[in-house]
Amino acid sequence: MLNRRHIRIKVLQAFYAFSLSNNDDLKNGEKELIHSMKKIYDLYIYLIQIFIPLKKYANIKIEESKKSFLDSDKNSLNNAFVSNQIINIIESSKDLDNISNKLKINWQGVVENDLIKKLFKSLYETSSFQNILNSNSSDFNSQKTDIIDLFREEICNFELLHHFFDEKSIYWQDDLDHVSSMIIKTLKSIELDNELHVLPLWKDDEKEFALNLFRKATLNKSLNDQVLQSYSKNWESERLAKMDSLLMNLAITEAKEFSSIPLKVTLNEYIEISKFYSTPKSNGFINGILDKIFTDFKKDGKLKKVGRGLIG
Repeated sequence: MLNRRHIRIKVLQAFYAFSLSNNDDLKNGEKELIHSMKKIYDLYIYLIQIFIPLKKYANIKIEESKKSFLDSDKNSLNNAFVSNQIINIIESSKDLDNISNKLKINWQGVVENDLIKKLFKSLYETSSFQNILNSNSSDFNSQKTDIIDLFREEICNFELLHHFFDEKSIYWQDDLDHVSSMIIKTLKSIELDNELHVLPLWKDDEKEFALNLFRKATLNKSLNDQVLQSYSKNWESERLAKMDSLLMNLAITEAKEFSSIPLKVTLNEYIEISKFYSTPKSNGFINGILDKIFTDFKKDGKLKKVGRGLIG
């Protein structure tokens, strides 16, 4: 579920926190890194489950409308949403049920119930939800498309949901977009009469990549700082911002220590990350400094890459 860019971001955040902590306990830093990545999975389980309480609340509103004396209430909500085949597969998933129970993640509680009610009320007014109610199609793929559209356009953009997650974990502020894309990927993967495939958090080698990058960058920080100082001496001291320095530390570490990652990939990845996590001009600055460093590293034979074209 975690891709390399998101792993790099998580390592950057852990590296930043560790560098400010005045703590030399590397194991504790690694523990925090793994914890922050595991919290992403909690967010994923929260979001993939959200259709279940929405369906339950829709059923309540349907029953209330049946008892109403007003014709407008009787015609306001039908069974199209609660009978959606995608939602039913999610609801009946034993795998999801086991994982959510193990992690103790659910939508039970006063705050959660109130949020679901507000979310449902907001959804009901949208064209995406009305399209579901007005559709007479029993086609599985059509129903899948409707649910994906509802999630993409409305659910993951619901402001109160963002606030709820912010209150739950400080780790989730930067994770929601990535996790939302994973929810959409999961929804797309659902097939008729098949069990829901809950994505794993990571592959074993991705976890090792994260730990090794963090560990080696931390252990080599003093040496890398000396390299950066020598290449940025013609720049004003304030240009070498804390985040710029840490980003380039990680880039240098990755370039030197990970022989199977193309140099161009490393350079491009940290330039892209800098656009979101440092100053507006940082990407150009980082590009210029790293390009010079990597050029000299190649001349001096300091980069050991395995495979054709990885050093270019």
